[in-house]
Amino acid sequence: MRRMLLRRLLLAVPTLLGVTVVVFATVALVPGDPLAAFLGPGAPPEARRELTERIGLDEPLPVQYAAWLGHALSGDLGTSISGQRPVAELLGPALGQTLILTGSAFVLVLIGGTLLGAAGALRPRGLPGRLSGALSTLSISAPQYSVALLLIAVFAVQLRWLPAGGTHDVFGDGGSLDLVRHLALPAVAAALVPLGLTARVFRAALGSVLAGDLADSLRARGLSRTAVLWHCVHNASPALLTIAGLQLAYLLEGVVFVETLFAWPGLGRLLYDALSARDFPLVQGGVLIVAVAFVGINILVDTAHAWIDPRVRS
Repeated sequence: MRRMLLRRLLLAVPTLLGVTVVVFATVALVPGDPLAAFLGPGAPPEARRELTERIGLDEPLPVQYAAWLGHALSGDLGTSISGQRPVAELLGPALGQTLILTGSAFVLVLIGGTLLGAAGALRPRGLPGRLSGALSTLSISAPQYSVALLLIAVFAVQLRWLPAGGTHDVFGDGGSLDLVRHLALPAVAAALVPLGLTARVFRAALGSVLAGDLADSLRARGLSRTAVLWHCVHNASPALLTIAGLQLAYLLEGVVFVETLFAWPGLGRLLYDALSARDFPLVQGGVLIVAVAFVGINILVDTAHAWIDPRVRS
């Protein structure tokens, strides 16, 4: 177990190094002039030259990358061009808001996907199985952007049950209940596609175990229906764990549209605004944080998979 974890950690080093190269090169090659976005198109040449030297844009691209990577390894992600503040100070609060939204959506994905998948596996040809298949297909097929707009139109504009955006009401108390009300619609919109995928994978895994030799042998031993189901769920849990981990990573990096539509002050919305302003240090730092989180989640999923299934350890 320890050797497997050590091997995964060692493999993560070149992966992250490759991610930093791709992130830096991609952001550096994005069309646009960050100096014009900050100073304005009519800025004097002296101001442009001074800012270029200060942020290191006058150096060759490999030199810029080496300097950026060295500072990033020491925890310094640079200074935002548009905000004139350290990138880490801007990313911290935004990352916290994204984790709140991602965690809430992931709870919905885990609970809803497990229940839908179990219902379809237990009664594949009955009404529960048909409903499970229809709902999971609809969840996967529905465009996230359109569903988010539909949720706003119905629950925020027509019924006025929930707010359309933000994290707290302007004249509210700013408590937990106020946060939950603002969190409901974006969490549902973000969880829609991952929930359907999780339900379909868990349904297939649990259905395969229920139809296999393990379930027959457990029934032959006289175990109750609940005990048989519990053993089958345990054997199908690695598939659930794998797809849930992948969907958690997807949620963490794929909530840009949701945060933008619902005015949620998270990392996705911050990166969208930074890219619009050509604030390349902020974009590079934010994408790096997301990449590190993605790799970390995959390592945790592999470790949990090995802990549940001893066959994976070898």
